[in-house]
Amino acid sequence: MFRPTFLFMALCASMMLTIHDQATAAVTPHGLFTDNAVLQRGAKSPVWGTTDKPEKVTVKIAGKEASAEPKDGKWRVELPGLEAGGPHTLAISQGDQNIELKNILIGDVWICGGQSNMQWSLKDTFSPQEAISNSANEKIRLITIQRRGNPQQPESNISNAKWELCNPDTVPGFTAVGYYFGRDLQKALNVPIGLINSNIGGTTAERWMSKEAIESNPELKDMSKPQGATDLYNAMVAPLAPYGVKGAIWYQGESNADRAVQYRALLPAMIKSWRDTFGQGEFPFLVVQLAPFMAITNEPTDSAWAELRDAQLYTARNVPNAGLAVITDVGDEKDIHPQKKEPVGARLALAARAIAYGEKIPYSGPLYDSMTVDGNKAVLSFKHVGAGLEAREGDLKGFTIAGEDKKFQNANAKIEGDKIVVWSDKVEKPAAVRFGWANYPVVNLWNKDGLPASPFRTDNFELTTQTKK
Repeated sequence: MFRPTFLFMALCASMMLTIHDQATAAVTPHGLFTDNAVLQRGAKSPVWGTTDKPEKVTVKIAGKEASAEPKDGKWRVELPGLEAGGPHTLAISQGDQNIELKNILIGDVWICGGQSNMQWSLKDTFSPQEAISNSANEKIRLITIQRRGNPQQPESNISNAKWELCNPDTVPGFTAVGYYFGRDLQKALNVPIGLINSNIGGTTAERWMSKEAIESNPELKDMSKPQGATDLYNAMVAPLAPYGVKGAIWYQGESNADRAVQYRALLPAMIKSWRDTFGQGEFPFLVVQLAPFMAITNEPTDSAWAELRDAQLYTARNVPNAGLAVITDVGDEKDIHPQKKEPVGARLALAARAIAYGEKIPYSGPLYDSMTVDGNKAVLSFKHVGAGLEAREGDLKGFTIAGEDKKFQNANAKIEGDKIVVWSDKVEKPAAVRFGWANYPVVNLWNKDGLPASPFRTDNFELTTQTKK
């Protein structure tokens, strides 16, 4: 009886020693570095963490190596540009301690940010069964950041998150837009894709940007803060940096619609805040324009959601390396969360292929460029005409026109070559044209490459949200 008991006690002591050693490990990588991670290819890739020892830390992967001396209990190395591929082992060593992270891929990493329409899980979308059952792909990796805020200060690490392989067990609760985007991008590029799921429903954009970004911007520093500001940035963006990323996709704006004009300053400032935080230049930032929502109206009307879409279009036009995915065809009158997310991800992937990767492909529907007046008609020119303009299912819909009195009337419209002519018998001298200017735009202008036109306005009239702070 003595010998087995002794051996059992010795085994327990050995196990406790191992557990204790792990709990007090000197060198510890940041929480983003787990088994199954994707590291960004083609650029310096930071790896960092903490330690309670002074010896240098060495990191190795795929024949590359970098070392650094710790400072104030922190260490950081920058691996030289890595080539896409894997799986590899990421080895981190300090003195006689060695950590090995397995099944690491090198590819492109994208952040999936925003509010509920980005958070919306694949299992809750339109007919998800086929997408889920066919989702197994070892070249797509997923990580979800814990949904929480910190109103006090930026955090330096994350917890309760790990990279997972994309498959029917892991993808059902993941962002549907992010998954469809990553799936299409991986197929087109044939390189590993890592998706960082960092989003929370019902949130305003100011919660996702740094305190410094708000306070240094004269258009934003005095804004009202119904939900506070910076708390989600502090807990869900700041601690991700400086992880190597290729870019970000962003689906948000519903919670800022009552201050839509302010969003023209807010969204570009938020994008700059993220880019400054990661310190990797003006990485691509791709925005989903708000989907149609609320009751359809037959007469021209003011619309805060139209004004928010206008701010998103303004951002895509004026921020370097920004893009816009237009989804006027997948709205729902009664549901702020339209269930068809596959087209959203697909259009984001097209935009990424053109903007982030330089592919010469059609990636945008028609975008308004300029207007001239010919008698009682307005003649509109467009960018991204592609293979040509077309009206789907009948005559063009969704155009309104106004004279100098700024009173918009429903308008006739027809395609003439690469231009659109707009007129109304109620307007003798056109001053402005709007398209899709409604909470729920009913529109049918596309290009022949299969991409819908963005709603737009030709005017600079004062908007309903102009004075709201």
